[in-house]
Amino acid sequence: MILVTGGTGLVGSHLLYFLLKKGEKVRAIHRKNSDLHIVEKVCNYYQGDYASMATQLEWFEANITDIPILTEAFEGVTHVYHAAAYVDFNPKNYHKLKKANIEGTANVVNLCLEKKVEKLCYVSSIATLGNAIGKEVLTEETYWNPEAKNSVYAITKYGAEMEVWRGTQEGLQAVIVNPGVILGEGLWHKGSGSIVTRVSKGLNYYTSGGIGLVDVRDVVRAMLLLMESATTNERFILVAANKSYRYFLTALATHLGTQAPTKNIARWKLSVFSGIDWFFSTLFGTKRKLLRTHVNSLYNFDTYDGSKIEEVLSFSYTPLSETLLRVTENFRSDTT
Repeated sequence: MILVTGGTGLVGSHLLYFLLKKGEKVRAIHRKNSDLHIVEKVCNYYQGDYASMATQLEWFEANITDIPILTEAFEGVTHVYHAAAYVDFNPKNYHKLKKANIEGTANVVNLCLEKKVEKLCYVSSIATLGNAIGKEVLTEETYWNPEAKNSVYAITKYGAEMEVWRGTQEGLQAVIVNPGVILGEGLWHKGSGSIVTRVSKGLNYYTSGGIGLVDVRDVVRAMLLLMESATTNERFILVAANKSYRYFLTALATHLGTQAPTKNIARWKLSVFSGIDWFFSTLFGTKRKLLRTHVNSLYNFDTYDGSKIEEVLSFSYTPLSETLLRVTENFRSDTT
C-alpha cells in the first residue's frame, strides 16, 4: 500500500493519477473540506478512465498533525509520498506554518520509522536552498543561510527537511525533491494556476526578477523514478528552465492570446503598495495582498541547476514551450 499526503494539491493529484495508472493500491489522506473531485478532473486531462482506476484508491480523512488518526492511515503502508504542506508567506501565520510543515512532517517521519516504511519521498521547495552570492548558480550543495531574510514559509519547509534528514539518521530511506514554481493544470485559483488566470485577463506590467520553472508531470515522474531506484538519502532540485518574469509572462500571454506586459514597474512602487496594504490590513483586518516577501521575490533572479537528476537517473525535462502550450490549452478548455 502506498500512502500519499496532499493528494488534492497540484502535485498530489497528478501523482495519484500516475500511481493509479500503474495499478498501485493507494491510500490518500485528505482534510475534511478537501475537494476530492480534483483527481477525477486531473485524470480527464490524461483521458484516463477514472472510474476503473478509482477502485484502487482509498480516501482517508486525516490531518498530519493528528497523530492518532495519522497512525491509522499508516497501517499496511510500505511507501510514502509526503506532498502535503501549508503555503503562506505572512509572518503572522508562522505558528500555523510550523505546526503543519515541521510538526506534521515530523509525525510522518516518526510513523515511517515506527511502521518500517521502505521509503519516503518528501516534496520540499527551492525556497529551502541558500541564497545566491553574485551570479552563483544554486545547486543541491548550496547551504541554507539562517541569517538571510528568509520567508516564514521557507523557514518551515527547511525545518521539515531537517526532520526528514533526522529520520535518515535513524534508519529511514528517503529522498527529497526541491521543485521550482510548478506549472500544471487543475488548480486555476492558486499557485501557478492563479498566474495563468491573471495573465488570461491581460497584464500591463512586469518586474525585473526571474523564476525557476518545472512541469508538474516532470515533478511526478522524478518522484516515481526516485522511489523505484536505489537512490536514497539525497535531494534533487527540479527546475527545467530559469526565465525572467518578463519572458515567462509574455510567453503565457502569447499562448493565451492576451495582452503581454510591456512596462517594467519600479520596485519602490510595489514597496509603497505593500506598505499601504499592510496599513489597511492592520486597520481593518483584511487579508494581505502583497507582502514584502512577495516584492523581494519579484525582483530577485536566482538561477537553479536542476541537472543532478538527469545525471543520476534516465530523466529529461519537458521543454518549457511544450508545457506552456499544454497548460494554456487545458486552461482555455476549462474556462470557455
